[in-house]
Amino acid sequence: MTEKKKLKVKIFDKEFSLLVENQEIAAELATYVNKVMDETKAELKDQPSETIAIIAALNIAYDLSVEKNKFREFSIQATDKIKKIKLLLDKSDMKSIPS
Repeated sequence: MTEKKKLKVKIFDKEFSLLVENQEIAAELATYVNKVMDETKAELKDQPSETIAIIAALNIAYDLSVEKNKFREFSIQATDKIKKIKLLLDKSDMKSIPS
């Protein structure tokens, strides 16, 4: 089991102490969340922090959904190409078998 390390991050002007397995990834994610929160605040001036946090969370969920769909499409295309390659290899093997 991986040992967890303490990491302090600042998101939306608040400091949080986290226990994480990978500090580099956690710091990168915190930076991303903070960026989305700041962008959302800039777009929704005069909105309470709770509203900004919820809209930012929805924006992050949307980004995740887009990436999942890209991965799914890539996976389908890769699987199709692998099947085609296997078919070609099987045909090639059949030609090399003496009759």
